[in-house]
Amino acid sequence: MTIQSVRTRFRAYQLDAAGSSFSYASGSRFVLIEGRYCDGNEDSIKQELRICGLDQITTLHITSWDQDHCSPKQLEKILEEFNPQKVEHPGYAPHTDCGKESLGIIESFKKNRARAKIVAVTPEYIESLDAASNYGYNNIIYWPKEIDSDNANNNSTVKQFRSGSFNVLSLGDVESTQISSYLRRARTINSEVDVMIMAHHGADNGFTTSAFLKAVRPTLAIATSNYGNQFNHPKPEMRELLDKHDVKLFTTKTGDVIVNSLDRHTGRFEVVNLKAGSTEVSSHYVGHARKSRYLQNNADTLRDRRTKHNRGPRH
Repeated sequence: MTIQSVRTRFRAYQLDAAGSSFSYASGSRFVLIEGRYCDGNEDSIKQELRICGLDQITTLHITSWDQDHCSPKQLEKILEEFNPQKVEHPGYAPHTDCGKESLGIIESFKKNRARAKIVAVTPEYIESLDAASNYGYNNIIYWPKEIDSDNANNNSTVKQFRSGSFNVLSLGDVESTQISSYLRRARTINSEVDVMIMAHHGADNGFTTSAFLKAVRPTLAIATSNYGNQFNHPKPEMRELLDKHDVKLFTTKTGDVIVNSLDRHTGRFEVVNLKAGSTEVSSHYVGHARKSRYLQNNADTLRDRRTKHNRGPRH
């Protein structure tokens, strides 16, 4: 495996209500993360597609059936306007009216769009996937490996987006310390995470621990909140923990957060935190993708660093 030149963009969108919305674009692929599409992010999503030279979402990836991740009316609008080629939705049974309605909308979309690929991310689906090599460009789905019947948050989809020049780890709403322990031992997580979308919007719920941050060492942490930030995300304890481990925090409280590959799109990237409703920048950072450092090594060196494989989706 060698370094590839892939133009890559990640964007965390500020919403006009509590919830999460992100996109990850690599080359000609555009993934919208979460089924949220409202006045707060509609124009920005369309802007991102134009910047990437695209008019269609390749994949809609939903991590949780909770309404702050997937709103039925907004989901319906996404499917109608952007006609994604693929929809990845939670594999656990919805336990709320919102989730049940959202699943029905996706099933109806599949019936009317025969070519669309609909994937329920279940433990069985994850087990069926091919093994993904370390330091590569295949996306990896890590969780759920099992279904928690007592806490739906722990059934959120955990996925690392690796198809671009920098990697993004999406954690949904997971809370369990056991899941945290399992994930931090994965070589592709503790060697390659550049951008970490904080679990459960940055809540202090037991998942994001000192041990997790020490092992994973993300360069950036992203926490979503609307301008009012009524839930105070991320919590002060989480801010202190990130600072202790030298993880740079960006939030959508002030405006959208954009991570954009630079130069030849082989690893160097910049981060800008916009001011709400404008192109004015409130903060800025330049970094370098971790996997690009490893991919500069020869094959023997890479083999020495590898442990067990992780499972990743086929392309």
